[in-house]
Amino acid sequence: MQESNIVHLPFHSSKQELSMGIELELQVLDQKNLLLTPRAAEIIELIKHDAFKQEFFQSTIEIITGVCSDVQVAEQDLKHSLQKARHATSQLGLTLASTGTHPLADYRDRLVTPSPRYHELIDRNQWLIRRMAVYGMHIHLGMKSGEDCIRFNYFFMHVLPHILSLSGSSPFWQGMYTGLSSCRPTTYEALPTAGMPYLVKDWKEFQKLYHFLLRSKAIQSMKDLWWDIRPSPQIGTLELRFCDEPATLTEVLGIASFVHALAHWFRDHQEEWTKSHTPLKRWIFRENKWRAMRYGLDAEIVTSKNGKTTLLRKDIKNWLRLVEPYIKQLNYGQYISVIENIIKKGNSSDRQHRVFEKTSDLMEVVKLNVSEFESEIPNWNF
Repeated sequence: MQESNIVHLPFHSSKQELSMGIELELQVLDQKNLLLTPRAAEIIELIKHDAFKQEFFQSTIEIITGVCSDVQVAEQDLKHSLQKARHATSQLGLTLASTGTHPLADYRDRLVTPSPRYHELIDRNQWLIRRMAVYGMHIHLGMKSGEDCIRFNYFFMHVLPHILSLSGSSPFWQGMYTGLSSCRPTTYEALPTAGMPYLVKDWKEFQKLYHFLLRSKAIQSMKDLWWDIRPSPQIGTLELRFCDEPATLTEVLGIASFVHALAHWFRDHQEEWTKSHTPLKRWIFRENKWRAMRYGLDAEIVTSKNGKTTLLRKDIKNWLRLVEPYIKQLNYGQYISVIENIIKKGNSSDRQHRVFEKTSDLMEVVKLNVSEFESEIPNWNF
């Protein structure tokens, strides 16, 4: 492939390095029966605010923050939007929840939002994309350059299972217990341009890959890359897309704080980390992600090419110790405390499973999820 034929993909540098943006995908529920209902458009029409977007299915609403300097700013942004959302849903006889799947939902009942792009996606991906009635959180981090973006991308591949396990909130699918802490990622991984990203060494190689994907008609634009982590060159960010939607705002802010502290640590230590770090193969990243999906915080992850493993809970604690100076510097102690509680007491999937074991009633699990979303804090008291 000649260099002159490569599509130039400019990276628009973020105005503020390591600025942050958060996107939340929420379930729209009927207030009486707590089942998904295709009325997101009514909420958006009532609120009339750019922070609220329609998604692929009409029973999903997305809330997007502006560009935030830190988690404190993101918290105020999200609280303002959630207040608007709750006011609107109460008028419409609706309510919201925010776990990675709705335990009782059947994806075959979901209605697609009318859109030429969405119908093109259905035509190309058929049944695979119709199953994606799932909910996730995306976190954007401001990057100075494409080269920085690729370096941060590779670093975050190592902590993907840590962050995913903290967000785990999708143990149920179509009224069944899956045995997974996070079943949501399985709906994406069947698609050829989703799941684990391909590894590249620099921005030039990423541009070559992007050109090939365009030329071969694997994608039509960057929007068709649904990787777990991907560069967003138009807005100058690295986007982490693999989290289940956390069950509560407290968990959203805790996970975002952990991600932000990790990003600050890597910015200041990337040279020494790169020198001391043994590069891992893509299959190891994939194996570690699978273990986090299956076992959540109880997973044991591979940490070296010779097969050495460590407990995921232990490794998260190690990272918390490493980034502690940044937690203090950013004043994130109050947010990180929920991470410490999740490590001790379990993630949303653990809480949901305990309720199901106690009651054998998935509606009781749904009620837990709705009440946690409304209170904005995890309920470990059962």
